[in-house]
Amino acid sequence: MLRGLFLFILCLALLPASFAVKTGEEESERWLAYYSDKASPQDFSAYTLLVLDSDYRPELAPLSEHGKTLLGYLSLGEAEQHRHYFGEVREEGLLLGENPYWEGSYSVDIRERIWTERVIYELIPSLLHQGFDGVFLDTLDSPLHLEWKEPERYQGMTEAAVRLVRTIRKHYPHIKIMLNRAYEILPQVAGDIDIVLGESVYADYDFENKSYRRVPKQLYQRQLAYLKEAVSHNPALKVFTLDYWEPHDHEGIAAIYREQRANGFIPYVATVALDRIVPEPRI
Repeated sequence: MLRGLFLFILCLALLPASFAVKTGEEESERWLAYYSDKASPQDFSAYTLLVLDSDYRPELAPLSEHGKTLLGYLSLGEAEQHRHYFGEVREEGLLLGENPYWEGSYSVDIRERIWTERVIYELIPSLLHQGFDGVFLDTLDSPLHLEWKEPERYQGMTEAAVRLVRTIRKHYPHIKIMLNRAYEILPQVAGDIDIVLGESVYADYDFENKSYRRVPKQLYQRQLAYLKEAVSHNPALKVFTLDYWEPHDHEGIAAIYREQRANGFIPYVATVALDRIVPEPRI
């Protein structure tokens, strides 16, 4: 999460606005994203769906036994240096360049069949074998941005992103699939996923000033339109949101929860590192 956010913001304004459709929200559903192994099973008691890292995570069995839906993190558009398969991906010539905003994470040429085969036959089976119920697909904004920036050099990235998501669904028809943003292809893949995540819809983190901030109103409204329009393509699609805010500002966090629930979304508010659980304030 977040690695593709900066690239996404650069090209989002170029996408056309869409018709907004009101979504439903299951009041009892709570979710979180947590990328650490420090929390105990009891710390997750308030949540029904958990997005966890495949390498740095709590034990899955106790969570599954308590009925939690578990999604494993999978970077589709980038490869991270700390993943066990990074060296092989580099040797295969799939790396296109380091993400300037996230050290150690490199864009992948998703047009290459060998990357699709690795995702389908190695990475997803590994997650399911660990005990995850499905996958959280991240960083697809990166190849989409590459094609927007250099359309001749990276022609076909958008088509490949759509094909990759659809291939995952075809091979794994019964797992849960959650897709982070990738708004440009949402109309085409909305029927192939169960959940779309809007990251930093209302609030995000300013790395230059090292502070949390509201998303500009125009960008906020545009994201609402994309998320709600996706539901018009798949009425069963759930919309989750992930916003970042100062954890000690309980009033501010509560306001974000109210705003996103009013939009018909299922929200979570956390710190940008996603290495701690931030409970929803009871105000």
